[in-house]
This record gives sequence, structure tokens and C-alpha cells, in this order.
Amino acid sequence: MVEPATAIDVQLDGQRVTIRPISSIDANLEVGFIDRLSPMTKHYRFLGGMHHISEQLLKEFCDVDFDQTAAFIAITEIDGEEREIGVVRYAPGSTDNDREMAITIADNWQNKGLDVLLAKQLIDFAKTRGVKKLYSIDLADNAPMRQLANDLGMSVGRDPDDAHQVIYTLNL
Repeated sequence: MVEPATAIDVQLDGQRVTIRPISSIDANLEVGFIDRLSPMTKHYRFLGGMHHISEQLLKEFCDVDFDQTAAFIAITEIDGEEREIGVVRYAPGSTDNDREMAITIADNWQNKGLDVLLAKQLIDFAKTRGVKKLYSIDLADNAPMRQLANDLGMSVGRDPDDAHQVIYTLNL
């Protein structure tokens, strides 16, 4: 296992937010995070509906090797409880040098810059691992992802396999 970057603390919307690598002990944080997402945010993240995460998918999301896969979560304290408010990850892509990325921000933390902070953490880490390209497959009507892709300088193209999806690409 490759040792990922250490945690960073930032002030966002008047609260301390910690961005750090995910680990297997974060399973409960991840379940709570996904369960609290609105139906629309779940729809965009999972390219369709999902009510509750399966045990298998939860294991995949939290058991990250930081070699072929990587994931960083944003956490903060809400009502005296540590909560996950965002996650960014990548998984192996179609070649050795590219990775498919995904990002999800809690509904009440959207439009505050957390998406850019998380994406930059993943991008910086990907560069240290020799990744040459990150791409994201998203629903074409996902305006928050379209804005993030624009903010990051990603190019956009139609998904040749599905007219309802687009592919955002960032060469590193």
C-alpha cells in the first residue's frame, strides 16, 4: 500500500473541515454520508437511483490501496458529531496511466468550494502516482459537475455509448 498524503485542515463556511485519505475505519462515516444525500445527488453520483449502499460497494469505497485506487474524504463536526461532507476518488481506467474519478458533496455543502478543494487533493496525489489522465463519466444534466469541470479546466465530450452522459477529461 502506498502512503497517501496527510490530512489538511481548511476553514470553509466558518467551519473547520479536514480533508484526509479514507480508510476502512470510515465505513460508518461513508454509510451516513450516502444515506443523507438527497435523491438527486444520489442520482448524479451513481448515474441512477440508490437508496442504501451495499456491503460490497462499501468495502470497495473504504478499502483503498492508494496505488491503483485513491479516495479522500472531507469531514467536519456537526452537532458534536464527526460527519463526512464530501468524497473524491479514482479507480483504474482503461489504460495503466488513466483513472476514472468521481466526486460527491453533501447537499448543504455544495457551492462552497469544497468540490474544488477535494478535486485538487486528488489531482495532486494522482500526479505523484504517475497518472496521466483523470476522467469522469456524468449525466449530461449534472450542472454542479459541469461547473467543477469548468473550474478545473477539464475538456468535455459526449459519451459515445450513452447520449445522456458526458465524459470530462483532465490531462495531468
